[in-house]
Amino acid sequence: MQISINKTKLTATIIMAIIIISTVTLFANVPVQAQLADEQPVSGPLPAGVIVDVATYSQAYISARPDPVGINQIFLVNLWLTPAPDANRKFLDFEMTITKPDGTKEVFKMDSYVADGTAWFEWIADQVGEWKLQWTFPGIYFPAGRYVAGEITTATSGGNNYAESVYVPPSTSAEKTITVIDDLIYSWPESPLPTDYWTRPVNTENREWYPILGDYPWYGSGGGGAMWDELYPNTNPTPNQNYAFIPWVPGPESAHIVWKRQYELGGLVGGDWGSGSDIYWSPGWTIRPTIILAGRGYQPVLRPAPDGASRQTYWQSYDIRTGEIFWERPMYPGESDPNLIEYAPNSYIVGLAGRGIVAEPRPEKPYIMSISNGYLRKYDPMNGGMIVNVSISPMTGNGGTYYKNGHVLGLQNLGNDIPEEDRYRLINWTTIGTSSNFNNRVISNTSYANNQMPNRIDWNVGAGARINGVEAGDIRVGQRIRSYNLLTGELLWDKTIDEPQYSGSANHADHGKIAVLSDKGYYQAYDLWTGNLEWQTEVLDYPWDAPGWGSYSIISAYGKLYWVAQSGIYCIDWEDGNIDWKFEIETPYAYETEYTGGDGNTVYPFHAPGLCADGKLYIYSCEHSPESPFYRGLPTLCIDAITGDLIWDLGISGAGQHTRNGMQLRIADGYLVLGARDGNMITIGKGKSATTVTAPDVAVAKGTAFTIKGNVLDMSPAQPGTPCVSKESMKLQMEYLHMQMPIAGVKGDGVITGVPVTLTAMGSDGSVIDIGTVKTNGYYGTFAHSWTPPEEGTYEIIASFAGDESYGSSAAATAVTVGPAVEPSGPIEPEPEPTPFITTEVAIIAAVVIAAVVAVVGYWVLKKRK
Repeated sequence: MQISINKTKLTATIIMAIIIISTVTLFANVPVQAQLADEQPVSGPLPAGVIVDVATYSQAYISARPDPVGINQIFLVNLWLTPAPDANRKFLDFEMTITKPDGTKEVFKMDSYVADGTAWFEWIADQVGEWKLQWTFPGIYFPAGRYVAGEITTATSGGNNYAESVYVPPSTSAEKTITVIDDLIYSWPESPLPTDYWTRPVNTENREWYPILGDYPWYGSGGGGAMWDELYPNTNPTPNQNYAFIPWVPGPESAHIVWKRQYELGGLVGGDWGSGSDIYWSPGWTIRPTIILAGRGYQPVLRPAPDGASRQTYWQSYDIRTGEIFWERPMYPGESDPNLIEYAPNSYIVGLAGRGIVAEPRPEKPYIMSISNGYLRKYDPMNGGMIVNVSISPMTGNGGTYYKNGHVLGLQNLGNDIPEEDRYRLINWTTIGTSSNFNNRVISNTSYANNQMPNRIDWNVGAGARINGVEAGDIRVGQRIRSYNLLTGELLWDKTIDEPQYSGSANHADHGKIAVLSDKGYYQAYDLWTGNLEWQTEVLDYPWDAPGWGSYSIISAYGKLYWVAQSGIYCIDWEDGNIDWKFEIETPYAYETEYTGGDGNTVYPFHAPGLCADGKLYIYSCEHSPESPFYRGLPTLCIDAITGDLIWDLGISGAGQHTRNGMQLRIADGYLVLGARDGNMITIGKGKSATTVTAPDVAVAKGTAFTIKGNVLDMSPAQPGTPCVSKESMKLQMEYLHMQMPIAGVKGDGVITGVPVTLTAMGSDGSVIDIGTVKTNGYYGTFAHSWTPPEEGTYEIIASFAGDESYGSSAAATAVTVGPAVEPSGPIEPEPEPTPFITTEVAIIAAVVIAAVVAVVGYWVLKKRK
């Protein structure tokens, strides 16, 4: 059974999608197609009457693997002919003959790839025995002309022009024999996703790890495909920063702090300012990375200027796992904080594509970029060196929207002297490459029927909307929604609804709809193409959410719209507007906030932006404009995005306010970075652990019990040498160590528990004994276990901690020698009964007791007499 002939069209589509001269279908710049010439290559004998300019030779080759191959397994067959046809030409009609062990034959034809003269296919070995493989090339006549992708065109440019005709004669390969056996032939084993502590760079042998190696932010070329659908069902596959969705990264499943660094002065000031003097945020705070790329964080930091009289912004790179600073350098006039990532396609692969050769795509070294003030600047992420500094004129500012890897979409105004219908151009341009001529970067340049692009866009469907509040007497009374074709700027529909606007930032486009929040406390969704009302949610909980109050941002993923309202988080189904669940977190004490949830219980407010990654929501509790004193216990949380269940929480909130730009969260490689309100950058995720174990240094007698001791300690930079604790105790431990909270929690009823340690003994005879599993002391990290070895000999004792959501694994070993049991030297005489006696202390106590009794009796006798 044949599996495939040549590579699939999908491969060609992928490579063409990432090279500079092409882009996504939505914005493809399709050139006028040249017509095919009348004369085309002819396979077989040289056509009659043709006088060829060059007659060459040919040699056919064949290879197959594996040999042997197991029954019903796949084998690969490679074919090639020398000399190669050269760029943009290909061979035709390779005739393949497969003879099975039972004598049946399979015969089929296939063409070679362009330029290299190769072909391949896979086959299922469905019979045991010897198979015979052979192929024949019939010869080919290449007329002179301009070849593009194997065909002669009438074009005057592009492809490759050949001035001479060529004839390549027939050739037959050697016969290849391959043996099919009953046994299975194994391939390289898959590398499962890591559950232990892991680091960068990731070796190529771990290719199955690719779903967890993404960056922040995500500007990928677009998702989709089987793996995307498995990991992110019903999630828009196109990048959109408004969605706050980060694919291809794992997220922490524990509140474990790995490291922290103070970048700003925060927390309580105290003194004259009293108990409400919390500095939780100031404009200009930079306490979280702008970018996380390949496990490295990048962010601006302030340093004293060289003259000592002012400040200067530096750019810093550090290890996201440890906080180790790799480099930092000053940012010079005109530079701005790089906030974009570009993966250029491999130049060799691009070169092959330009010659008509299809190959699997792969990236070049990535760059970090900024597009601002009319300039494109690229930097080397390893050292911060500037690689590209070019003007993007006539585009201005940031040149438009960086909507996918290497691509920007923006509008150009040709000037007010141009008629309005011809004034605006939609420019699709690329950041890839080093060209300083902006025209060389333009992929497409089309007229646009509008002076601005939509600000709520569904890139996947190619439509978007602009929404404006409608007022009467300076009172909000409605909203005007206009939907546009993203490609042309054409107005699709325009309607005004009697739904007062809360904030335009709460509106969102996804799944072909525009969801609009009403001040009346519900969402409505309209079809982006037709304007039809698709659904309306129920009114949100009274009183705090019913007015529509909440964050100035939302999250969209997994077919859900997550609205961060004042009293909780609502999960709304994009399909029908059903509210699947609402998440609230109750305050430990009912007087702490004024906010109440659906059941009237006191809850923390959720007026904050968040992130969605790895099936989880990461968000912190805060207010729009908090007043002093601030609420105590405002948490950062991890919530199951599907069920709405709390996974973990930590009693410190993010600095800043309620907008997407002000969000103090970043995520990649399993680490969540929080710019906290106390001025610290806190990194949450898995850290390293260390295990120790000891046994007696002297030999013990057989039959004698002894104690195995040791500890399991957290070696994270944030708290090295402290006990490893259970996930359930992590909140208590971290708040105690880093926030100076009581070790038993604010209510004083918390208990910290340790982690399990497995003890194993290996005898000198090779025997393995499971001693058992013990749990460490949560407050000290220690463990102890009594064990009696069964036999004489030397035992190696291994203590192993398997690791968990908070820590990587660790283990240690020691040894103990067991000697012969102690034999008694004679009969054991019973010890005589000792003469009873009391100590001086006991005598004194007894005397005191007697005196007390006498006094009491005397008192009652005297009282009776009276």
